[in-house]
Amino acid sequence: MTYRLFSWEFSYFSGKARAYLRYKERMGDLQEGWEDILATPELLEGLLRPATGSGAVPQMLTGDGTWVQDSSDIIDYVEERQSLAPVIPDPVQSPRQCLASYLVEFLADEWLVVPGFWERWHYSMADVEPNHVEYNAMQWGSVFGAGAPAKDRLAAGHAVFEEMFGISHARENPQGTYAGLIHLGCTETTEQAWWGSMENVLSLMDAHLHAHDFLLGGQPSLGDFGLIGPLYAHLYRDATSGFMLRTQHPIVAEWVERCNGASVDARSYDQKLYSLDDKGELVGRPATSDGGQWLGEDEVPATLNAIVAVFFQEMWPVLCSTMEKTAAYIASDAHAAGGELPAKTFFADLPWYEQQTGEGPLTHEFEIGGIRERRMVTPYHIYMLQRLETIVAATLAADRDVVTTWLGQFQRGEELLELSARLSNCRVQKKGAQLYSVD
Repeated sequence: MTYRLFSWEFSYFSGKARAYLRYKERMGDLQEGWEDILATPELLEGLLRPATGSGAVPQMLTGDGTWVQDSSDIIDYVEERQSLAPVIPDPVQSPRQCLASYLVEFLADEWLVVPGFWERWHYSMADVEPNHVEYNAMQWGSVFGAGAPAKDRLAAGHAVFEEMFGISHARENPQGTYAGLIHLGCTETTEQAWWGSMENVLSLMDAHLHAHDFLLGGQPSLGDFGLIGPLYAHLYRDATSGFMLRTQHPIVAEWVERCNGASVDARSYDQKLYSLDDKGELVGRPATSDGGQWLGEDEVPATLNAIVAVFFQEMWPVLCSTMEKTAAYIASDAHAAGGELPAKTFFADLPWYEQQTGEGPLTHEFEIGGIRERRMVTPYHIYMLQRLETIVAATLAADRDVVTTWLGQFQRGEELLELSARLSNCRVQKKGAQLYSVD
């Protein structure tokens, strides 16, 4: 089946889906191939939005006319149908590796998105140095001025920044992404703590990648593709953070290239290294670590455990509060059973603006780097937790003792065993781009 991915090169979640599909194709799992299509404004408004109700990217159109939205759903859809080169360890045979993959993906998708978006837009404000607004405008102009001469594409990017994001008055009157960062709890008080969280993950990845080319050894997994979202589309591509990544974290920068299958020097997953035998003939071997395979015996290295620990230390308390707040909101007079909820978004949804800002019922206090701040509640996190719930159940059914012991090493890790109970009063369902409570 041929897949068509509608994406932007600089899009956080497009980078994740694209690297994944590229891997599946190059490993022989997509025999009919796939096509990466630039989602221009014409396609967004004329094709994607009428089909799915959303102009967000990435979106994937399958050969039978099915539309799939959101990078995690795209991966799940393809994995169910193309199993030659799986990226998710079997929950029965490798329960720890499977859980680790999902937890890192969740961390990358819904936590690191904050510092990822912050670095792009902070260094695009006029009074900030170093500054990459010109490069950022060129990225956006490649979509909103697609096909135009270079100077017109650049102008189109600048126009978008002003019209959509109010870049000239971002500090005084934040809108678009600048407002969204505040709604997500990234304020002038907490922004350096958020960036400290990203720097911590980069340092932990440095330590892990000293020995292993991917999270689980010599082949990429779901967690790798999750991390590609922030680390390729934002940190690697953006000029300011890209310089930082290459100069301060060159091992991580090389991993980005390896996950994208983009460089011989990065020793990617489908490449070989060659030596000469005693007859002078080429003899190939896997170019990546660990024999080009995932680690055996369901091993999760200590260096990967350290990355998983960030999920429990920083993100899990927010997710627990999200479940409580969402349950309370669904049970309140403000919500009708089975009614719509705020969807996945980077800023407070307009119909729920008052509920998701200030002291609204869909806001909560959280902590980052020892600093207390307030942020909006994102019901999409419930949808992702329900996805995780299925995996937790499968791993527990396979070997409860192994899973419980592994989770027990993390701060509040064993609370994941209670996920079904915590979700019982706040279940959601996804229809296209919209979320609804379960009646």
